[in-house]
This record gives sequence, C-alpha cells and structure tokens, in this order.
Amino acid sequence: MKELILAYQGEMALKGLNRATFESILMKTMRRRLGSLGEFKVYKAQSTLYAEPLDEAADMDEAFSRVQKIFGIAAVSRAAVCEKNFDAIARTAAAYLEEPLRAARTFKVSAKRSDKSFPMNSMEISQELGAVLLQAYPHLKVDVHHPQINVTVEVRDFAAYVHGGKQPGAGGLPVSTSGKAALLLSGGLDSPVAGYMMAKRGLSLCCVHFASPPYTSERARMKVLQLAKELSPWTGNLNVYVVPYTAAQEYLRDHCPQDLFTVLMRRSMLRITQALAPAEDAKAIVTGESLAQVASQTLMALACTDAAQNLPVLRPCIGLDKTEIVAIARHIGTYETSIEPYEDCCTIFTPPHPRTKPRLADVEAAEAAMPGLAALEAEAAAGAERVEIRL
Repeated sequence: MKELILAYQGEMALKGLNRATFESILMKTMRRRLGSLGEFKVYKAQSTLYAEPLDEAADMDEAFSRVQKIFGIAAVSRAAVCEKNFDAIARTAAAYLEEPLRAARTFKVSAKRSDKSFPMNSMEISQELGAVLLQAYPHLKVDVHHPQINVTVEVRDFAAYVHGGKQPGAGGLPVSTSGKAALLLSGGLDSPVAGYMMAKRGLSLCCVHFASPPYTSERARMKVLQLAKELSPWTGNLNVYVVPYTAAQEYLRDHCPQDLFTVLMRRSMLRITQALAPAEDAKAIVTGESLAQVASQTLMALACTDAAQNLPVLRPCIGLDKTEIVAIARHIGTYETSIEPYEDCCTIFTPPHPRTKPRLADVEAAEAAMPGLAALEAEAAAGAERVEIRL
C-alpha cells in the first residue's frame, strides 16, 4: 500500500506576497532533512506539502519524526494513497487503519473534499465510510466529540488520502526565513531552549561556547556539543565555535572589581561573539537569560551587558520561569544532557556578592582600567575552534 507524508502549513499561509519564498525554503528544508532516509519527492498543493517516498526501503517512521520537527509545519499526517472512488477509499481505510481500529473502542470519520468533482460531499463520505467501518469492526462505537481514533479522508487533486488524524507539527516559520543569529550555548537548561525558540521564529543559528580549561573539563565541552546535536533536529545543521576563554577570564578575575566580575564577563563574551558573527553572517545574538533569574540578569545588569556591542541581543526566555524552561527542554530532548554535572565557564570565579544594580559608568570605568582585555578577547576570537554538527 502506497504511503506518503502530508505536512500542513500554519502561520505561513498568511504571508501574502512572500508566501512562495517561505514555501520554497520549507520544501528545500524537507528535502534536506529526508535526504539520508531514501529518495523522496517533495511537492506542494493547497497549503499542503507532500513527501512521497520513491524508494521502498525509505524509513517512513524516521521520516515522519523528522518532518514533525521542521518549523513552518503546523500538523503532519502519515497517509495511505488510493484512487478517488468510494469503494477504494473504504477498502483502504479498513485495511490501512486495521491495527488502530482494532485497538480502539470509539471512532469518528472526518472527510474533506477539496476536489469538488468528486460525486459525494464530505458529509456523505463520512456517513458512508462510518457505516462500512462499523460493519467491519462491530466492537466500535461512534464518538464525534472524543474519539480514540479519527479516521480522516482527504479527497484532493491528485488522489484520495486516508489517515488516522493529524499529529502536531513544530509550528512557527521555516528556519532561515528571518536571517541568522549567534546563540551563546552553555551547558545549562536555558540556552538550548532559547535557540529552539528563536529557530521557531525562522532564525538560522550558529553557536558560540566559551571554554576555560583547566577550570572546565573536556567532558563539559563534549556536553555542549551533545546539546548542539540534540538541538539540530529542530534548527538544522549547526556550526559551534568553541572559544578558548581562560586567559581573558583569568585577566578579569585578577584585575576587575569583584562585584562587577559577572557583568564584565558577559560583556566580554558578547564582544567576542560580535567578532565571530561576520564569518556566519549573523545579525543578532541569542542568549538564554531570564529576567531576575540570577544577579547578572537584572534589568540594570542586562542593560550594561547589551551596551558592550552593537548587535541586537534576543532573549526569548526573558519572561519564562524555570518550570516553563524545563518543560520546553524536555519537549525538545535537551533536558537530560543539560542536567549532567559538568559546569561551564559562566559558573567559575563567581563572586559571592555580585552587584545586582550596576551602573554603566562604573562598568566602563572598570574596563578602562584593564587595557590588556581587548587583546585577550581578540586572541580568544582568533583561536575559536569551529565544530560542525550535521544531521
């Protein structure tokens, strides 16, 4: 029985004159994500994208899972294809959905007739198919409000498609339609969630990670690369820049006011990220900061941090609490790795009493008293190792 994947657009359908560009990018993304699973024909019609396997050995289970993680797709169905006549539809539904129909106790039939030349309307298809399935599976009962399985028939231009209902897609906008940004990726919970949230709004990402050996271990570095790998099914391929930050961080520790250390370190990291951004054509910086979560994330501290460089700083987690961030981390598959006990450099040399309301004038004066910092930042940027994470 011939199968394919139906991917339904959501927000993209409202894009007017830009819609064709968004759809083109989305189809390219689908082809790229499915390329290693076999040969697929990807095409579109009526706000729906089709992924049709041309290779019998194509891994449809993995293909469906990957399509569900593509931003720009609101819902996904794995469907059987049949001729556009009722007898073929009835046979296909009874056979293709046999296993879930036998396991269920209640069902309903939903029909959508895009091809208006089909002789039965949607209501007639639903009623007639419901009667056929009740006869084939007499243990079933109809429940139109809360069915255990929603037998769905879509009569479209090319064929009729039968499936067990739509599954949620990733939503949002296709990655790269909103440009590119550099994600500050630490080993914690917040930054992968921030990357996911901005990719959902169409941003393509590269990642910047700051390592301070021997204060941070090789296991901490591998943890961050694993997080990038777990993020990539949502974001697509990622380049991760691992910045050797030990010298700059030790210089800050030894020369700056202790209570300003954290905000000065964050400013330093943003300047280094800005220096790396042109290589990736990144036009913004993404961080996982949440307002007032720690001392460096108060309103005044964030204002001081942003003033260090000129790129926009996007903070999608800014209004989330930790419970909400954990829920998203579990959803995207980064939670278990994030809670592994390997610390990143943001947690070393942390002062016991960081200033929660720093003044920009004080911060800039402290930097002016550290003339060697700029050279160490340039050295760190030049020494960054680029690691490619590929799907």
